[in-house]
Amino acid sequence: MSDGTSPHGFSVVVCVYTEDRWEDILAAVDSVRKQSLPPLETLLVVDHNERLRARLAEEYADARLREEVRVLANAGPRGLSAGRNTGIAAARGEFVAFLDDDAVAERDWLHHFAAAYDDPRVMAVGGRTLPAWASGRRPAWFPEEFDWVVGCTYRGLAPGRVPVRNVLGGNASFRRTAFDAAGGFATGIGRDGDRRPLGGEETELCIRLSKALPEAVLLMDDRAVIHHKVPAARERFGYFRTRVYAEGLSKALVARSVGAQKGLESERRYTTRVLPAGVLRGVRDALRGRSGGAGRAGAIVTGVTLAAGGYALGQLRARRSGTTFSWGPIERADGRTAGRTDGRTAGRSGNEAAEGVVT
Repeated sequence: MSDGTSPHGFSVVVCVYTEDRWEDILAAVDSVRKQSLPPLETLLVVDHNERLRARLAEEYADARLREEVRVLANAGPRGLSAGRNTGIAAARGEFVAFLDDDAVAERDWLHHFAAAYDDPRVMAVGGRTLPAWASGRRPAWFPEEFDWVVGCTYRGLAPGRVPVRNVLGGNASFRRTAFDAAGGFATGIGRDGDRRPLGGEETELCIRLSKALPEAVLLMDDRAVIHHKVPAARERFGYFRTRVYAEGLSKALVARSVGAQKGLESERRYTTRVLPAGVLRGVRDALRGRSGGAGRAGAIVTGVTLAAGGYALGQLRARRSGTTFSWGPIERADGRTAGRTDGRTAGRSGNEAAEGVVT
């Protein structure tokens, strides 16, 4: 197992963008500093917000803290993918872990990640993300099958430590050499700082990684737990509708980049097995008079319909307008270059192709 105090330990990247999450950011960093396996460093990557960057630099200005926490400006275009790539480039550890800025990690989070990397074939390890609802409890209508809407682990994933197609970006880690082989997160997919809650960048990267390294193993270990805040606005059905529609748009971009067969492989099982079972469970609960059963069944049907509509329109727009994805190379802090230099280019960027779609 890796020693977190050596260069072979973990660099933890937390991407931040707004002062509205100030207390959340401090809590996220504090949870990393309290890990049973201490990380080599925590990298706070600030997304084009100079006031927040300066405030964080002052917060962690103490000489001792500077050894643990480094504050960096996103060196690429606005967005989560470029922010993560900035962290990867600056990372000094053998492993790079990612934590959402509004989440806290349990004490053994990195310990469980590290244990999986004893197998040299393992290139990525993700963990379990639990929702921390602002209201204190799950909305009665909100199906567990759609917890990915709020950035959390959803019903339908296998328990334990199991192989997966892709890890989930807000609670994930990669061997540093994975980015040497596949490049970084693709810009043109995922969130870019505007109002559209797009995603899919970690899925695209993991599929690309598996193509670059066919023997690579990607794992999910549900003992590596974080708790992700769900604000009141995201407990509402309006956000649910917007997010699932945006996911359809995102999947269209992922399929455009890596092909529909791989890009939708896990989604086919999810939509043909997991979701029908969820609808039946909701209907059964409704018939038994249990609260929220009908609402959960209806939310699943609505979610499938909107995601399919987003995917269809995203595919149409991508074909008409073209898409651009860029994922490398990543210039390391030591001057070396990681990843391939190519991308898929066919006109406007993926986010530009989706401009104005989400309502």
